[in-house]
Amino acid sequence: MNKASAAYGRFLDALVVLAAALLLAMIVVVTGDVVLRNLTRTGIAWSNEISEYALYVLTLLTAPWLLRRGQHVRLDLVLTQVPARVAWAMEAVSDLFGFAVSLTLVVYGVAMTVQSFRLGSITIKTLVFPEWWLLWPLPLFFALLAVEFVFRFHRLMTGEHRARAEATSVS
Repeated sequence: MNKASAAYGRFLDALVVLAAALLLAMIVVVTGDVVLRNLTRTGIAWSNEISEYALYVLTLLTAPWLLRRGQHVRLDLVLTQVPARVAWAMEAVSDLFGFAVSLTLVVYGVAMTVQSFRLGSITIKTLVFPEWWLLWPLPLFFALLAVEFVFRFHRLMTGEHRARAEATSVS
């Protein structure tokens, strides 16, 4: 399990590198749009739309990595105030709940994507394309979050019975 977790961590690191490249591309496109609008009074018509989609994909690409590093949004005030074993149990329940929610979103995400594909729904803005192109990443990345919750739970069960180290932002 530890080898699989380490390999998965490397995979998540690669996704973050991809996210960084996507962010760089988004910066280049937006900067190019601004420069063109100011110099030539024309711009890149699709730059705002692409930026919106890029932010969406960036969020999905980085979410499992942030969860793995413990840098996701978390309210740890209670964890720092309760006994170590209680905090550990709360962490375990949190991982199980996160896993269940992630799997639920995988199921509904797949259903939404398939339905959009079957209906032939399209997104019409500056760019026109099938709606399912926007939907398919959701179940995929919630599946990756579910996998990370399994690894988190395993690390918690095999480690010291106390809150995780990231539960220290409140003193």
